[in-house]
Amino acid sequence: MPTAILTGQPVPGSSLENDLRTLGFDVRAATDAADAETLLAAVPADQRVAVVDARFVGHVHALRLGLTDPRFDAAAIPGAVTARPAARAALAGALRTARGDASSGSVVVGIVADRVAELLGTGLHRPELGELVAVVPRDPQARNEARQSVASVDDEAIRLRTAVKSRDGFFTTYCISPYSRYLARWCARRGLTPNQVTTASLVTALIAAGCAATGTRPGFVAAGLLLLFSFVLDCTDGQLARYSLQYSTLGAWLDATFDRAKEYAYYAGLALGAARGGDDVWALALGAMILQTCRHVVDFSFNEANVDSTAANTSPTAALSGKLDSVGWTVWLRRMIVLPIGERWAMIAVLTALTTPRITFYVLLIGCAFAACYTTAGRVLRSVTRRARRSERALRALTDLTDSGPLAELLARLPARPPFGSRLLVALPGAALLVAAAWTAGYGSWWPVLAAVLYVLTSGAAVALPLKGALDWLVPPLLRAAEYGTVLVLAAKADVNGALPAAFGLVAAVAYHHYDTVYRIRGDAGAPPHWLVRAIGGHEGRTLLVTVLAALLAAEDFKVALTALAVAVALVVLFESIRYWVTAHRRGAPAVHDEGEPA
Repeated sequence: MPTAILTGQPVPGSSLENDLRTLGFDVRAATDAADAETLLAAVPADQRVAVVDARFVGHVHALRLGLTDPRFDAAAIPGAVTARPAARAALAGALRTARGDASSGSVVVGIVADRVAELLGTGLHRPELGELVAVVPRDPQARNEARQSVASVDDEAIRLRTAVKSRDGFFTTYCISPYSRYLARWCARRGLTPNQVTTASLVTALIAAGCAATGTRPGFVAAGLLLLFSFVLDCTDGQLARYSLQYSTLGAWLDATFDRAKEYAYYAGLALGAARGGDDVWALALGAMILQTCRHVVDFSFNEANVDSTAANTSPTAALSGKLDSVGWTVWLRRMIVLPIGERWAMIAVLTALTTPRITFYVLLIGCAFAACYTTAGRVLRSVTRRARRSERALRALTDLTDSGPLAELLARLPARPPFGSRLLVALPGAALLVAAAWTAGYGSWWPVLAAVLYVLTSGAAVALPLKGALDWLVPPLLRAAEYGTVLVLAAKADVNGALPAAFGLVAAVAYHHYDTVYRIRGDAGAPPHWLVRAIGGHEGRTLLVTVLAALLAAEDFKVALTALAVAVALVVLFESIRYWVTAHRRGAPAVHDEGEPA
């Protein structure tokens, strides 16, 4: 149980002790800094400790924001400061200094918390309180005024309002969040956790996929309704986390991973349902998953390349974007045309209920292709007109996102270096020729194998030097498109029942690995272990292997080989990913809550 140490003389009629106990603190009283230091030493080292001025007046939610957020090792609001175990030593040192200040007469009893917060310095998180009150009044009149201010502001209404993500899509903002926030509060009052709601959302989406797989009109209608309800729960889990400050590393990973699993499982359900009606749309389903995954990789690569850039974004494109964002309707239009998850799932749900899986995939592919062109073009324009030096962290992240295996690493060690300054220009010819060879050659041809060898050479040369070019953040999505596209084309060329579903499974397993890499980088955990990348061959090793299998094996055997490869990759990456995230959660890794972009 966390401990709150009240400093100074208690104030008659104050509800502070009850408020702190409501938040789960064990409350202890200290008369001065020396007494607070003694009490701190008695608290177990693995517990959170807060130092609070006994005269504090403010909203309970202000105390909650300042003292219970698990994402920060140390935090403070006026009159209160807290430290998690990682910052306990710093808190003890600050208390020791405050005690010395008090003994010399420069600090009087009653403002210990603020002095400690000042001494903790720049590593201290100070939450934005807005209308919430958090003050330490120095006289009865100021206390009465502060209490009146507390009474005039409904902190529960503020808590509900701020539970909603600050930047979201139109559909989510106006069609889901107005009521999902109340569902989040209902869950909080019944002790449900965000992870439980996240799991419920996944189960609901999987049931929706099962309904779509029936291939009947009632099944399609039920699938559309369940997919929308799954999205309501998907919004609710994040709002519950913000409402109750239940952030965790495991929760952030589950939320991000399950979003992808829900959508791609639903694609598979639609394809199965169409097959029951005699329509084979597996190529469209796989194409939709590839397009959506590559869109995400573009987002991740661009953001990681520029996340800590020191150069101001003064490009004409950025200026135009800022101007458009100053007009209300253009803000919502721009958020809608990129098809964020809310608009995308609503469109899929409505089309599923009213049309056929083929029409659903056609509209989805057209919409996502337009959104991809729009966002990528804007980012390319920003990159070529912006002069920024990429940090070492960004370079390392981009290298990790390439997912280069042993073949590319071997080539990167060679003394020869490509002549071009841009790594994108090195990787592009090999990737383009690979997909073109797979597309134009008949099944069983060795031309895709020769193109894959060239692809291995060019991709290895592309990562031989750091990805410092203005457009080198496009290298990871280019490699993803080449690998996934080759698998799709070769499976389609095989033209046997089951080849495309097997290819869907293989791409899904590999895409999971690539998403997992992103989430680890975002959580400052670095890339997956090197043995994992080597074990599954890297992007270039897998691509070469698939082309060789297509050249050597009959179509039926190629289908079996794709299935076996999909199962093997899935087992390895899932085992390592689950092991890592569960272990990180158990060892108390820093809590994470990634607002991110509407995906």
